[in-house]
Amino acid sequence: MTYHPKSDFMRVIMERGFLADCTDYQGLDEALVKGIVPAYIGYDATAASLHVGHLLNVMLLRWFQKTGHKPITLMGGGTTKVGDPSFRAEERPLLTPDQIGANVAGMKQVFARYLTYGEGPTDALMLDNAEWLDGLNYLDFLRDIGRHFSVNRMLSFESVKSRLDREQSLSFLEFNYMILQAYDFLELHRRYGCLLQMGGSDQWGNIVNGVDLTRRVLEHEIYGLTTPLLTTSDGRKMGKSQSGAIWLNGDMLSPYEFWQFWRNTTDADVGRFLKLYTELPVEECDRLGALQGAEINEAKIVLANAVTALAHGAESALAAETTAREVFERGGVGDDLPTLHLQPGDVADGISLAQLFVRSGLAKSGKDAKRLITEGGARVNDEPALDAGQMIGAGELAEPLKLTAGKKRHALVVLG
Repeated sequence: MTYHPKSDFMRVIMERGFLADCTDYQGLDEALVKGIVPAYIGYDATAASLHVGHLLNVMLLRWFQKTGHKPITLMGGGTTKVGDPSFRAEERPLLTPDQIGANVAGMKQVFARYLTYGEGPTDALMLDNAEWLDGLNYLDFLRDIGRHFSVNRMLSFESVKSRLDREQSLSFLEFNYMILQAYDFLELHRRYGCLLQMGGSDQWGNIVNGVDLTRRVLEHEIYGLTTPLLTTSDGRKMGKSQSGAIWLNGDMLSPYEFWQFWRNTTDADVGRFLKLYTELPVEECDRLGALQGAEINEAKIVLANAVTALAHGAESALAAETTAREVFERGGVGDDLPTLHLQPGDVADGISLAQLFVRSGLAKSGKDAKRLITEGGARVNDEPALDAGQMIGAGELAEPLKLTAGKKRHALVVLG
């Protein structure tokens, strides 16, 4: 890619590693130079929080606003009722309108930390595609929009083809999804002058459909841009950990655990993640990413602090670092560790050590806890835990009990 951008936004995303593909680099770049461009990313409301896998594109929207343009966060109140089949092995479970509404409310909390919403020219808009999808007349929609889609071409898209090649069922409901997403882009352009749709590279086919549909229906030129689908240097999908999704809402994952996720970044990923997930200058990201040995650990703390400060506030980032240093460097008990609160009734007859590891979230099951303890991977108050069946009573919980799984995962058990 040898294109030299004129606009601040294109320059920033190219040098920081956000750009995978674009329908028309030069056309988009020139539009960005001419004036304020509205752009959107769509989010289906399948969970009550966004997770780290969404964070790359949330940061993309943030840079879009910081470079003088208007981001639109489109909530999929309508499309969530259908479910995006892209690169999925099976159909998503269908959610009720109440579940979708609750999920949208949870996701809005995250966006408000990264974007400025309001009435100003570059203030972000929060929209819901239920606004135009819920009232569609099926026959009118088929006649006006459906006629522009070739089934032959839809079958050729990788997201659909991969499902059919594996002989996995693709319902007609899901097959409609790409038409609805294309229609979203057309409606956003018609109603709000939206010129650009952005998304992960798995959305390329859906985005191109929207560009084509708008050209056919309105004879207007609009643009699509995708970001790379990130994997960590050891091949894992970004945003997944052994304990599950890394949520961005503090009530679903504590700021301390969020901080720890970034602190545990593989050495080889530090520089790249600093460019994508923080606003540190590129030269500083490169310098920190090139550090070796013990020094790279300090770079990981810079990364964890910067990402946590954006997601949860500077105070939460500082508290997490302070707790981590107490736990790791001085063997102390930090105030900010994930905490299991037990009631006296819970320990009236004692509670097994294995159950404490399960209930604190350090083990997924009793079997998992027993294996952890048997293999020497568990500690209690920094001493090796030897007996999964050991009973803990109220007396042992007069002071907070610190549990450790492996080297880096900790929790407190508190009575009352």
